[in-house]
Amino acid sequence: MINKFTAAVDLGSNSFRLQVGRLIDHQIYPLDGLKETVRLAAGLTPDKLLDEPSQQRALRALSIFSERLRGFAPDAVRAVATNTFRVAKNAAEFLQTAEATLGFPIEVISGREEARLIYLGVAHTLANPAQRQLVVDIGGGSTELIIGQNNEPLALESLYMGCVSYSLRFFPQGRVSKSSFRAAELAASQELQTLVNTYQSLGWDVAIGSSGTAKAIMELLLQNKLSEQGISRNGLSRLCAELISAGDPSRMRVQGLRADRLPVLPGGLAIMSAIFNVFDLEIMAFSEGALRLGVLYDQLDRYHHDDMREVTVNRFMQRYEVDSRQANRVANTALNLLHQLVPATEEPDNVDAQFLVWAARLHEVGVSVAHSSYHKHSAYILLNADMPGFSRRDQMRLSQLVLAHRGKLERANSLEKDASEWTLICCLRIAVLLHRVRDDLPLPTMKIRFTKSGFQLIFADGGLANLPLTASALADEAKQWQGVEGELRIKA
Repeated sequence: MINKFTAAVDLGSNSFRLQVGRLIDHQIYPLDGLKETVRLAAGLTPDKLLDEPSQQRALRALSIFSERLRGFAPDAVRAVATNTFRVAKNAAEFLQTAEATLGFPIEVISGREEARLIYLGVAHTLANPAQRQLVVDIGGGSTELIIGQNNEPLALESLYMGCVSYSLRFFPQGRVSKSSFRAAELAASQELQTLVNTYQSLGWDVAIGSSGTAKAIMELLLQNKLSEQGISRNGLSRLCAELISAGDPSRMRVQGLRADRLPVLPGGLAIMSAIFNVFDLEIMAFSEGALRLGVLYDQLDRYHHDDMREVTVNRFMQRYEVDSRQANRVANTALNLLHQLVPATEEPDNVDAQFLVWAARLHEVGVSVAHSSYHKHSAYILLNADMPGFSRRDQMRLSQLVLAHRGKLERANSLEKDASEWTLICCLRIAVLLHRVRDDLPLPTMKIRFTKSGFQLIFADGGLANLPLTASALADEAKQWQGVEGELRIKA
């Protein structure tokens, strides 16, 4: 029985949130939560750089989270960063400081991966998940819309519009007029038009809002008796009219308006109003499930070996018509070599072993584009495709391994000399080379070990005598390692 503590950190464009939970078998029991309003998206300069004040606000929040997470095992905490980290040009540089402050790695996830995790969190809070749901999550910098049933998303989309970005763009200094509000609604409606036909063809039984914007709007409607339950079309319309009449959210004559919501309320209301209009909604329920809960349940799935990344790899193999027998040959041989070099990788769920196997199984996806330079096509696909379960950093690592699995090793020169990726690349390259004939004949008996500046591959006596093609290819491979100031010694 799994019984352990875990935590999810959601680095959103408006707020940073920490959720601590207890995993017991297949359930998450939330124990503690923290929220810090950072408004990171407000710190994006016109040329898409995070300014210094926003970085300092973020680091202060992360230092608070770091204290709460003291004593947590490295694999018990998963931190994900969303839209602002996706678009900021200096995000990579800032992430180094942010990770050092938090004390744990931070994954920048794609918009569709964010949508998938949001739906996972919402689905686990529903009384009747068998209904088909339209889930709407208006964040600080992006809005995610999902149609799903049970725990399976049927359509996922992330749009570049959020309560912070729209409030800054259409309502500077918080000033709201009828014309500026309509302009914001129109801009949001235009974004939504790209997916409305697809979503309406799928249909839904119930609309559900999640996260801060939906919660704030619902609470305002209920406290001011503008709606009997959830977010109603009539109540939302009256709240928008009140905002326009007041001209500034701080002058609205409503109860329960929190100070931290004032700067972002106009943008959030305009986007929500556009969603109601475009999708012709009458009522929207609210779910406490959101991104951070989805991250916790994704962690739980990994503990139970129901890893979404494994599902994605299998789907990619089918989608790109990968020769599964060849992929498994390469994966098994590469993994055997890695276990000889690093026995610790035999432990279940070892990260390096996982990535090596995934790279081996996906190294030929680019053949579907063209066989010539297929490794470059494979690397491009893995870097740029939507891969549910994988963070951007994960995809970059996979892409790098696959790009380096054949051809010039200089392509991997950006790696640090002591990076573990060199070992994975060596295992993958040798495995691909040994299985060039693509048959099931047994390989010669061999061992591999580290040398002072690289690797030594040792074949049993006569192991290469009847394999002149393999012997020649290995000799060429040794020259590749010399070109990157490494070493691959072949001993037959």
